[in-house]
Amino acid sequence: MKGLPFTKGLPVIKRFPRGWAPRPRTLRGRLSLVALTTATLLMVILTVAFNAVVRHHLARQADDELRTRAAAVATTVDTGGPQVRVLETSNDRLLDTNVWIYAGTRLIEQPPPATTTGSLTRVADRLARDGGRRCVTAGAHGPDPVRLCSEPLPVPDARPPATVVTALDLSPYRSSADALLLGSFALDAVMLACTYALTRLAVGRALRPVRTMTDQATQWSAVASEERFGDAGRPVELARLGTSLDALLDRIRAVLRHERQLTGELSHELRTPLSRIIAELDWWRSRPRTAAETDAAHAVIADAAESMRTICDTLLAGARDDGGAAPGTAVVLPVLHCLTGRLDAPAHIAVTVTVEGEGDHEGESEGDGGDRDGDGDWDGDGEAGRLEVGVQGALLERIVSPLLANALRYARSGVTVRASRTPGGVRIDVCDDGPGVPPAFAEQLFQPGRRAEPDDGHGGAGLGLPLARRLARSVGGEVSHDAGHTPGARFRVTLPAG
Repeated sequence: MKGLPFTKGLPVIKRFPRGWAPRPRTLRGRLSLVALTTATLLMVILTVAFNAVVRHHLARQADDELRTRAAAVATTVDTGGPQVRVLETSNDRLLDTNVWIYAGTRLIEQPPPATTTGSLTRVADRLARDGGRRCVTAGAHGPDPVRLCSEPLPVPDARPPATVVTALDLSPYRSSADALLLGSFALDAVMLACTYALTRLAVGRALRPVRTMTDQATQWSAVASEERFGDAGRPVELARLGTSLDALLDRIRAVLRHERQLTGELSHELRTPLSRIIAELDWWRSRPRTAAETDAAHAVIADAAESMRTICDTLLAGARDDGGAAPGTAVVLPVLHCLTGRLDAPAHIAVTVTVEGEGDHEGESEGDGGDRDGDGDWDGDGEAGRLEVGVQGALLERIVSPLLANALRYARSGVTVRASRTPGGVRIDVCDDGPGVPPAFAEQLFQPGRRAEPDDGHGGAGLGLPLARRLARSVGGEVSHDAGHTPGARFRVTLPAG
């Protein structure tokens, strides 16, 4: 059979996954449910224990009542004569109710047939026959339970003892226990309802600051507010949450500020070469040009485009690596040789690379790109190649490259790059014999976009030195300027050792 036609139109019963149970979606509902479940378990345990104690107490109270009645009946029994006999008193009718008196196992007194049953008499006979002080419950699981207790009476001459058996109807006691149990359940229900309501109210009031903080965060994110949550007037947990959120907002604001700074720097620095390109194109299109003039315009445009590319690469590289560079190591000397070989140094400037402390290797860059094999790894160079820095070679290039380019830009005859080991790190000094940094400009040297003399005829966007410092600090290093070095300028790079 491919299907059951008679099932068409029947409602589909949705089955939930095994172990799935509906639960409130809100934190207040979940906490209220947990409190209700806990209170329910606790009240059930307390109710059962309390009613067990009450029933035990009522049973002992019934036994005490039977013992008291047996003692009262014993005063009417004469055991001093040759035979056990019952004395007549003014309270015979009261004492005879549910009372059996035995001489040994012989019944000499029993309740009127109208007040007792044969089953109770048989239970009383068994108690008298067994002897001793004992209590049993007849019809314990029935609607009318009866408690019977036997009390032996001593007799002289070693004759069989006399026994008084008394009975008590337990229905009133059971009714009291049942009423108390129902009252306990009713009280439990009221307590649980109050617990649930009060828990929801208390949790709602406790979470009110959280709702307020949520609304504030939503509003602040919409208007970019400077306000913060702080920790005043809040519980410890919410104060810690507010502090964490404030730190998160500060980090987000720092990221946004960094993005705005990057956008502003790109816009500001790209405006000049772009204006050169536009001006050159307008000049070239204003009238027919000769081939030489066209080539000159192309050269200007290409130079401006190359300047734009350099600016973009520098700023974007700094933005990517500002949050932390990837770990790695690099041999210092090959990286420096490769870096100096790729730079377009003027012919009259000699570039010297020196590594001190390990073989004192020293040499002049030949512009061949350094020692680098086909696998892309930096190769060591003798004993000096053992000097390693705790950053990747590419990152080391980006840190030293702006310093070296700046030195080549202002040097008169030579630039020296000297690497040495320091306690716990590596130091690289980039020195030139140029005019140096003006003392008045020393404090602004590492501020983005600042130049001591923008019209000095040298290129540059004023971004290389700040970028070098940001990259060095991102890996636990530093870039600084030695104001006491003369002549020329000396910039010092300190990085962790590899």
